Amino acid sequence: QFVRIDDKGSLALKGADVLKNNWFFLFIDAMNEQQIPVFGFDILKNFRFNTAKPSTKIYISSNTDWFDAKVDIHFGDQKVTVADIKKALANKQQFVPLQDGTLGILPEEWLKKYSLLFRVGDGKQEELKLSKYHFTVIDELYEQRNEEELIFKLEEKYERIREMHAIKEIAPPEHLSPILRPYQQSGFQWLNYLNEIQWGGILADDMGLGKTIQALTFLQHLRVEKGSLKALVVCPTTLMYNWENEIKKFTPKLTYRIHHGGTREASLISSKDVEVVITTYGTLRSDIKHFVEVKFDYVVLDESQAIKNPSSKVTKAASLLQAKNRLCLSGTPLQNNTFDIYAQMNFLNPGMLGSLEYFRQEFAVPIDKFGEKEQKEHLRRLLYPFILRRTKEQVAKDLPAKSEMVLFCEMGQEQRDIYDAFRNDFRDKILGAVDSQGIGKSQLTILQGLMKLRQICDSPAIMKDTEQYPNASVKLEELGREITENISNHKALVFSQFLGMLALIKERLNELGVAYEYFDGSTTPAERERAIQRFQNDESCRVFLISLKAGGVGLNLTAADYVYIVDPWWNPAVEQQAIDRTHRIGQTKNIFAYRMICKDTVEDKIIQLQERKKMLAADLITDDSGFVKSLSREDIEYLFS
Repeated sequence: QFVRIDDKGSLALKGADVLKNNWFFLFIDAMNEQQIPVFGFDILKNFRFNTAKPSTKIYISSNTDWFDAKVDIHFGDQKVTVADIKKALANKQQFVPLQDGTLGILPEEWLKKYSLLFRVGDGKQEELKLSKYHFTVIDELYEQRNEEELIFKLEEKYERIREMHAIKEIAPPEHLSPILRPYQQSGFQWLNYLNEIQWGGILADDMGLGKTIQALTFLQHLRVEKGSLKALVVCPTTLMYNWENEIKKFTPKLTYRIHHGGTREASLISSKDVEVVITTYGTLRSDIKHFVEVKFDYVVLDESQAIKNPSSKVTKAASLLQAKNRLCLSGTPLQNNTFDIYAQMNFLNPGMLGSLEYFRQEFAVPIDKFGEKEQKEHLRRLLYPFILRRTKEQVAKDLPAKSEMVLFCEMGQEQRDIYDAFRNDFRDKILGAVDSQGIGKSQLTILQGLMKLRQICDSPAIMKDTEQYPNASVKLEELGREITENISNHKALVFSQFLGMLALIKERLNELGVAYEYFDGSTTPAERERAIQRFQNDESCRVFLISLKAGGVGLNLTAADYVYIVDPWWNPAVEQQAIDRTHRIGQTKNIFAYRMICKDTVEDKIIQLQERKKMLAADLITDDSGFVKSLSREDIEYLFS
């Protein structure tokens, strides 16, 4: 926007505005077209921008595992190096210093076209080297190439590379073809494509869409094609028997063994008679010296978010495994923030996202801390060939309808009085801490306060305190009523985060004479499997009590059609995982899921805050379990009001 600077009609434009929307170059071009000379650039003290547009020529050639890009960029007669461009991008500057003392402007359309190439490529002077995993960056340049700017050497060779990146249709194993749904067949084709071009990838379908059967279909196909197979499946302890059951059901010709427990034998890992070794993340970490001695055809990490921490021992152990190729399965590859994807991708395709520090500065900090859309789009473009995600709404139209409702509970006076007393005490303490030392240093206090209030919403009796509080619980009353009314014709899953609450529910079910099964994090895999089989097959067993943290992943409990979340979690995705234990393929009934919320409490308010915290989840396949980290002072005051 021009401003008038005198009464003679003189107008001025601020320096920052000159660069917006390419106004500077548009102005120079318009003046040149009309042959109107522009004077005075040489006398401007603080405006040293070169009037020349960048002349860009990039020569791209292909090698086996990388692409070479020879770069020639000039502003008039002034040449710039790859290092100059990379430095400007790193400093978020839209200009590069030139040898004559002027600054060369990088127009917005130039940045949009080329910035990702310079960000991911390695080089300093005139050449950039890109990994084979950056094929999509090269492919996009090829699609929008200009013969004067972008020159591809060996055009025929490049076309052959592009043909290799086309997903071919191949038939799945004959006995599985009638079983697989169309989207599962597509998933199998995608896994085979990744194998052909030697890329690792993440199958990130929604829970319940059959990631395990897609992986097993591919492993069965690989065995037939090669004539042999040596695969390692690493999963949480709760999923070992799920893999065993799926192999027995869908790929019974695959020989497998579970490597876990005190009686496990290291020789089993390398045995030629075992085609699929199933183990846990904990056992992998403990027995890594045995696992590294074997060259696997494939390593599959189930619930791969388990290796999201690059510095954890299990992540380091996984990276030591020898494998021709690797695959991750996870419905939530990003749980807390953008940084979660780094270790998984580095396991799959080492070096693809650069060094740890590079990824942190280039993507994690700009996206998570500042919400920068450009970096988010760049990361999406880098990741999309390596991640296949389908939602239930997109592909599983034949899943039965799922109804989700909130079951509001009104506290009795005794429970309300205890809640109000603790709320007032914590409110003053927490807001005082936030005001004196900031939210970051007050997180533990905030968490303790919220946890205490949520426990009271369940029952004051489950608080671990010096004083013994009464079991005044509206939720126990409501849950008892619900189960009594519904279990004659239905089975129910009951989830709680608090073991104390599950103990109280067990007591209530015993009083009501309702048969149930139970497991939490301390339940052994064998006991857990027995409980699952009884609940699934024994008509007299009507209720399954499950610790939310222990039962969030890997369970197939399709006998149930009612789900009760007794205490809502910070994160809707965690609740959704619980509901999806029964809303899965194989389900033939409508699902009714209830979230039990005490009215006018922190639970009630969390529902409102959850709606505001969903943006990262939608943008980058994540779920926001770092709920507290995203709270503002106003949010905290609201929760404790």
